[in-house]
Amino acid sequence: MTYDAIVIGAGHNGLVAAAYLARAGHKVLVVERYHEVGGAAITEELTPGFRVSAASYSFSLFRPEIIDDLRLRDYGLAWYAKSPSYFMPFPDGRHLFLYADSRERSKAAIAAFSPRDAEAYDEWENFWDRVCDVIEPTLMQPPLSLGELADRFDAAGLADDFRRVMLLSTTDLLSEFFESESIKAAMAPQAIIGTAGGYSTPGTPFIWLVHAIGRAIGTRGVWGYVRGGMGAVTQAIAAAARDLGTEIRTRAPVAEVLVEQGAARGVVLDSGETVRARVVLSNADPRRTFLKLTPASALPADFRARIERQYRSAGPVFKLNLALHELPRYTAAPAHVPPEVIGRATVDIAPSLAYMERAYDDFKAGQPSREPFIEIFSQSPTDPTMAPPGKHILSCFCQWVPYAPAGRDWDDGLREEFADRVLAKLAEYAPNMRDAVIARQALSPVDLERRFGLTGGHIFHGELTPDQAYQLRPLSGYADYRTPLANLYLCGSGAHPGGGVTGIPGHNAAHAVLADLGRVER
Repeated sequence: MTYDAIVIGAGHNGLVAAAYLARAGHKVLVVERYHEVGGAAITEELTPGFRVSAASYSFSLFRPEIIDDLRLRDYGLAWYAKSPSYFMPFPDGRHLFLYADSRERSKAAIAAFSPRDAEAYDEWENFWDRVCDVIEPTLMQPPLSLGELADRFDAAGLADDFRRVMLLSTTDLLSEFFESESIKAAMAPQAIIGTAGGYSTPGTPFIWLVHAIGRAIGTRGVWGYVRGGMGAVTQAIAAAARDLGTEIRTRAPVAEVLVEQGAARGVVLDSGETVRARVVLSNADPRRTFLKLTPASALPADFRARIERQYRSAGPVFKLNLALHELPRYTAAPAHVPPEVIGRATVDIAPSLAYMERAYDDFKAGQPSREPFIEIFSQSPTDPTMAPPGKHILSCFCQWVPYAPAGRDWDDGLREEFADRVLAKLAEYAPNMRDAVIARQALSPVDLERRFGLTGGHIFHGELTPDQAYQLRPLSGYADYRTPLANLYLCGSGAHPGGGVTGIPGHNAAHAVLADLGRVER
């Protein structure tokens, strides 16, 4: 049997691409190496009765257009906003709440640190609104060049905003708005999520932008949870794709892309089975796609060399998932606010820019951060399906840790050492955590690579700073989802506009394929 398209990988982008191709009437097969669909957007049991979003953990960036096109609500996809949206405890006992649904409440909380910064918060939010207004229309289409993007900012009279987002460091950007070091610390974390850079790294405000532009919850920039965890996203897409005629095979790892007469003609599975198709879409990251799955002889030598030398995809992330007897009780939290309310929010252990730079300095020296950045999510206070009554799940998203630690190996005990370090730091802010853990799952960059196929453990399939964005993703000259090998396409986060659970690369790649299929031999 010959398919019109084979998609390698049943992560969210691969499933989106398959659904759009099937919706257009094409015969599509998705092959997935794991026993379940989802990729890094998956819900799994941590220990009996406790379910956790094992890798990706929060919802905002998925495009409403895709939700509507694929009727994902009809397949059970449901979500809700976090409220409060943000809580940061400080070592001196102070705290900060932020509210996505109330700028005035956020400003009142900021005013306790700096009345001037409370007023500057309006300017900060308005700045991001302006930038998102320019960027958002560029997402659901082939990528612009950075020059074309700069022209759009210039035409809108926002050349200075382009400078801020694409050229400044986060430290410099924050200093243009705020005076309080505590408020700077609270505003900063989105700029380094998943990124092998620090606040002093130029271009990191672009990472902040990537996290600010989501509309899935209903209002741009608001984050929330999917009922049932992030696996509910991919289960809904898979169900929609199947109803449109897509065939999905799990436990079907791909050994290599089948190449005949200079074009991709299907895949060869690890089992030895050959499956033919008119086109192949890879939801794997660029390094895995071009350096492992595609025969070396099928690609230009200079292209492979550029992917190998130039494309940066060594991730800095450690994920620690916990089953808990009880939620953290932060010593900095107001006595009248119960842990269940604070647990609804994103909680960051990132008390100052200096703290974060020290953590990044350790990473640059090849060592896991001695005092890591920790972003904490707990869905169980608002979704009782995630844990038994009275118990909870909690995820710690941590940075910075090197994929290849100097003088150590993640399998020599370092994984558990770093997990202990994270829990010790959390206990400094919430002492009850010392005795609260029932079970834990620790995922180093090496584990993220092994379990989810993320080369280097990079959650975005590669760095997403401006030098690897838009027409430079993954490489200049190859940013339109097409590759040097005829009939082979990229549809994952290594393509424009990059990582996060957005569905956009899958959507855009499918449309590139649809534009080409009429020219591809049957």
